[in-house]
This record gives sequence, C-alpha cells and structure tokens, in this order.
Amino acid sequence: MTTETQGRIPLADLLVFHQLARSLTSSFDLDTILRTILEHMERTVEAELWTLLMLDEQTQELYYAIAAGGEQEALRDLRVKMGEGVAGWVVQHGETLIVPEAEDDPRLDKSRKVRSVIALPLRGRKGTHGAIEIFNPRADQMTDYTIAFLHILADHAAIAIENARDVARIQQLTITDDTTGLFNVRHLYDVLGRELERSSRNKLPVSLAFLDLDRFKQVNDAHGHLIGSELLARTGKRLQELSRAQDLCFRYGGDEFVLLMPETDAIAALAQAGKLLKELMETRFVMKNGLELRVCASIGLASAPDDGATLHAIIGAADARMYVVKSNGRGQIKGA
Repeated sequence: MTTETQGRIPLADLLVFHQLARSLTSSFDLDTILRTILEHMERTVEAELWTLLMLDEQTQELYYAIAAGGEQEALRDLRVKMGEGVAGWVVQHGETLIVPEAEDDPRLDKSRKVRSVIALPLRGRKGTHGAIEIFNPRADQMTDYTIAFLHILADHAAIAIENARDVARIQQLTITDDTTGLFNVRHLYDVLGRELERSSRNKLPVSLAFLDLDRFKQVNDAHGHLIGSELLARTGKRLQELSRAQDLCFRYGGDEFVLLMPETDAIAALAQAGKLLKELMETRFVMKNGLELRVCASIGLASAPDDGATLHAIIGAADARMYVVKSNGRGQIKGA
C-alpha cells in the first residue's frame, strides 16, 4: 500500500455509509425511520436482540419504540426510568456503553439473560432522544469497525428523528387553531371529506354537531378579549374531554365549534350531543384571575347520508339547525 492510499476508507465502506445516510433521509415518517435504523442494526451486528428506545419528554421515561429478536412482545409495555439499566444510563450520560461477555456489569439485566451489550445514545442537536441497544452480540462482532459504524448510524438516526419531529410539528401547526389547540376549519374540510367518502363507500353513517356559544359577546364586553380567549381555550379543552375517543373536535371560527362523529347515526348523535351539552353547561370554568364563568350553547345536528352526501350539505344543514335553536330560546339541540 502506498502512502497515498494509506488511511483511505475503502470504496465498499463508503457505499455502505452513503446508503445508510440516504435511507435515513429519504423519509420524514418517524415509524419508517425507526424501522430503517433497526434494519441497519440487524445487518451490521449479529445478536440475539436489537432494540431502539425513545425518550418520552413528558414522563422522562424511555419506551421500546421498536425491537427485533425473541423478546419484542415482552418489551412493548415496559418503561425504563432515566438512569436505570443500560438504556437509562446511556441516555442520562449521553455516552456509549460496551460490556463484553467477560465483564460483570450491574447495569445488565440478569433476569433476561443479558451477557453482553452494545448501547449508544441517539444524541442530536436538541438533546438525547433515546438509545440503541444490541444484546448478546457475537464476540467477534464487537470490533472497532463495528462500533464506529454504529456510532455513524446513531448520529444519522438522531438527525433523521429530529427532522421527522420538526416536520410533524410544522404539519400540526397548519391544522391547529392557535387559541384553543383544537383542529382548525381547514382540517375539518379535509377530514369530513374523507369521512363522507368512507361513509358512501362502506354504507356507514357519519354525524356532525355545529355548536355555537350563546351570548359569548357579553363575555368579551364585560371582561375583555383576553378573558374571552381564555374561556374559548378552556371550552375547547372541555369539549375534547366530553367527546368520545373516536370523535374529533374543531374550532370553526369565533365562538363556533364542530364535533365530528364517525360511524354515528342521527339517533346516536342526538344522544351524545345531549350528554355533552348538559355536562358542558354544568362546567365551572375558573379563569387565571379567579373569575368563575359558565357557558351555554346551541347545537345543530346533521347526518350523512340522510342530510346529504357532500361537505357543504352536511355543514349547511347543521348550521341551519343551530340557528333555529338560536331563534327559539338557545341552549338546546336540534336534529333532523
């Protein structure tokens, strides 16, 4: 080997690194990225179990996002506290941990017959997002080359995860109302359009409740727009709490909200809206300044296919029925 060629990375290795970088940057879908990371781990190191843990920023616990090997089902509901075990230590310290079979390390889980481990933090620009664990790798796999490649994998993975999360946040902002945190009217049109297509295709009902807060202008006039905005936000949160898991809440605009109820016919929608309205009007909203307020609302209902099969037909029917309630005393519900 000449002096000129000494220290150069072999072309085959460069191609592997190029493929790794390309595959990790070809998607902004987090699940796809995690599966890609796992596939590269499996191809690089022969072992009994490969896992990737992600950090839940709210609980500061790690969860098994993806795994390959004999124990992936058992790992699904497990949580690892920061600082505990191999992954907890790696994420807390931001350092790689390598334990060969000859060593006895207290961080190893003896109950799972862990004899050796390679663990690396997924450390990006915005912090450590999780950890890669490879349990009981073949002894001849724990080479400097393999460890170096895994570090490259972890670095690219952390960047790809951050990019995916940034894109997801941007996408969420485009469909979310700033004041209430609910979905906005743009997203309503998209989701309702898809639900109506599904309703027609599968012969399933779908219902929509158009809800308008009664005399809300009086709140703004009496207490100011800051209190009004706070009350709107608290009302939106309460609507979400009172809705079923399958239902979606939207802020239509001003003091108007929409509740979309998939696979729900007119009778079931009336029952659900009645329960929701009763509990909403019984709710006492305590503002940040200590002021206690309540809300009253008028609701109009519409269902597909009975009231039409198009987006404008359903929203128009529900809106018209809501105004009938407004004209006849408020605080009630009108269906078909």
